Amino acid sequence: MKFFIDTADIAEIRELAATGLVDGVTTNPSLIAKTGRNFLETIAEICEIIPGSVSAEVASTDFDTMLKEGLKLAKIAPNVTVKVPLTPAGLKTCKALSDQGTEVNVTLCFSAAQAILAAKAGATYVSPFVGRLDDIGEDGMGLIGDIIEIYASYTSITTQVLVASIRGPAHVIAAAKMGADVATLPPAVLKQMFGHPLTDKGLAAFVADWAKTGQSIL
Repeated sequence: MKFFIDTADIAEIRELAATGLVDGVTTNPSLIAKTGRNFLETIAEICEIIPGSVSAEVASTDFDTMLKEGLKLAKIAPNVTVKVPLTPAGLKTCKALSDQGTEVNVTLCFSAAQAILAAKAGATYVSPFVGRLDDIGEDGMGLIGDIIEIYASYTSITTQVLVASIRGPAHVIAAAKMGADVATLPPAVLKQMFGHPLTDKGLAAFVADWAKTGQSIL
């Protein structure tokens, strides 16, 4: 399973990219607005740091403007994936862009029916929001399972399931068990995955025992 990080914070992206564990980045207008930086310049800088997919989202809601924005975003760098909402206009934009060879991430997916439409429109990725479904008492991970099952039934479907709105490591583990293609994680969740109290305890013991030897490897 690929790991994307869901942020527009350049410092965080550089830090996590250095681990070698990051395959891509997802952004949206809200995340970039939090940085206070220029939208296009931020996307360009992220694309220089991360060689994998960088999702850059359109800001309009009508087809004509979305298509113009998508074409402009795609020109920023070869690894830009244009992100569009799962609306009739968004899917029309997805079809137009994907037909031209541009990668498209269809976002704000909340049902298997919507995911079927995204695949029909030629989406590279579909982004079901598991955390937001859990918040309203629905089964976010159940939706992931349904989409994976449906997509697996058709060899013609190449759309990848990108699990979004992840709230913690448990979501990541469940997505991996189901065979999801990608999980996009807030930086804090990826950092949580490193941690375990027994790891900390074991390392402290190793360090203490080594110090007692008075030796040095270097």
